[in-house]
Amino acid sequence: MSDQSLSQRINQLIHQIYPDLDADILSSLVIDAFWPEGTARRKRGRPVGNSLWSEKDALLITYGNSIIDGAHKPLDLLHDFLLNYLDGTLNSVHILPFFPYTSDDGFAVSDFRAVNPQLGDWPDIQRIAGDFKLMSDLVLNHVSSQGAWFNAYRQGQEPFDKFFFEASPDDDLSQVVRPRTTPLLQEVETANGTKHVWCTFSHDQIDVDFRNPEVLLEFLRIIRLHVNNGVEIIRLDAVAFLWKDAATPSIHLPQTHAVIQLMRVLCDYASEKIILLTETNVPKTENLSYFGRGDEAHAIYNFPLPPLILHAMMSGSAEYLRRWQRAMPPAPLGCAYLNFSASHDGIGMRPAEGLLPEDEKERVIDTVRDLGGLVSMRTLPDGGQSPYELNITYYEAMGGTFNGLDDYHFDRFIASQTVVMSLEGIPAFYIHSMLATPNDHEQVEHRGMNRGINRHRWDYPTLRGLLADDTTPQARVMAELSRRLQIRKAQPAFHPNATQFTVNIDHDAVFAIWRQSLDRRQSIFALHNVSDQTIEIPASALNMIEDEDWSDLLTGDGIEVNDGMITLAPYQCRWITNVT
Repeated sequence: MSDQSLSQRINQLIHQIYPDLDADILSSLVIDAFWPEGTARRKRGRPVGNSLWSEKDALLITYGNSIIDGAHKPLDLLHDFLLNYLDGTLNSVHILPFFPYTSDDGFAVSDFRAVNPQLGDWPDIQRIAGDFKLMSDLVLNHVSSQGAWFNAYRQGQEPFDKFFFEASPDDDLSQVVRPRTTPLLQEVETANGTKHVWCTFSHDQIDVDFRNPEVLLEFLRIIRLHVNNGVEIIRLDAVAFLWKDAATPSIHLPQTHAVIQLMRVLCDYASEKIILLTETNVPKTENLSYFGRGDEAHAIYNFPLPPLILHAMMSGSAEYLRRWQRAMPPAPLGCAYLNFSASHDGIGMRPAEGLLPEDEKERVIDTVRDLGGLVSMRTLPDGGQSPYELNITYYEAMGGTFNGLDDYHFDRFIASQTVVMSLEGIPAFYIHSMLATPNDHEQVEHRGMNRGINRHRWDYPTLRGLLADDTTPQARVMAELSRRLQIRKAQPAFHPNATQFTVNIDHDAVFAIWRQSLDRRQSIFALHNVSDQTIEIPASALNMIEDEDWSDLLTGDGIEVNDGMITLAPYQCRWITNVT
């Protein structure tokens, strides 16, 4: 795509988003916002392919202050932790919003252009980006009610007087999809009179109005700032709610997809490597829509994974996990899934809609409560409420099953994370999964939110002591996950876009997939026992080529292809390959 066709493509998208505005003028402003004077860009768009990532990619999700000591900048401590404990294991890091904020642990941003001084500054971000691929958050749906943008709005200052989405209490808002139970509209006094502003998430998070192109241009400038400071992956937070229309559900609207397509075009023409990741915690089909036709997000979160893995490990049956995986399409060329079991948020239950029967979801919810977890609700269009997410650390969630507590906590947890490593896509791990962090009920009480249970802040000297003692859950989990990740990154068959098929094994407790490298030289049969029973399956069930030598990457054991049996101890996983 030449410069001329770049302009044409931008024009087309601008016309879709803003049909009543001059597309030529606005396209020029878009280009100037993303490529200010002196900024280089590619002459042709980045070719579509699978070169943006490889089997060596794995990502850590963390807050900038998940590790503290009361003496040093948290970003410096995080950098030290990454270098000393994860270098060579994980090569990418998602630092959750590291900007000044007023609530929601960073997702009510008050200044998009600054680093929270309690964490550090831009040079600290740049140093981390120099050693690890860095992901940052573009919180583009809303801003802090106490930030400069909203203060200027209330004072009637241009251009911010038209930066926020307004509605009327008399509007029929019954179709609007909500992820929260708080009232959608908030009444505020402004220099232009009483207004009712739209608040998808909370009354401290005021939704911006992308119908105003100045909002789009400002966020493009913010992306450029992040990229100039070393960010390689841009996470589009809560992007599904970007475009609003009071007479609609105000989620997944066509203009939202067009805005993402526009950002994708700009990123593909950037001289820097930029990956767009959409965060849409919604049912499967809606989530997959953000790949577009391979022209929207480079990557999307695989949101059904956390609840489906949770159910499999608690029930001892991989039936629903297997059924879902069979129906999952491969990512389009030039795109990838981001696989995870846990993040800073809870375990989303909306992605399980249509995948888990209601009675099975209830069993999961009851078991999570028995394990010390909490349940957060959302408001339905009819005014009712439904479970939105489960709040518990994933390590604690693996402490028991539908049958209660047992002695398989460690093995079950490692198996849950091995599923994440095995699937098509890029694996991502929350820091509190890597560190086997227990539920933090003190944070729930202190911060007044359920999600605090999964947002512990480790004292670094204490953490180092635990990691130095190989008998602690922290040391055991870190060591085993690191060992498996180091094995994984050497296997071409685990390339994020390597071929994948779900293998039919005649046992409900075995989740089995086949991966084949892009050059077709390596195959891996990834087997996962999700039960507390020892299982034997005939090696012949895997259709391994007879004249090749096969072995288990995780144990080093050889595999007899013809008459042999493959044993899976409770919660054991095997990566059986023809190339070692």
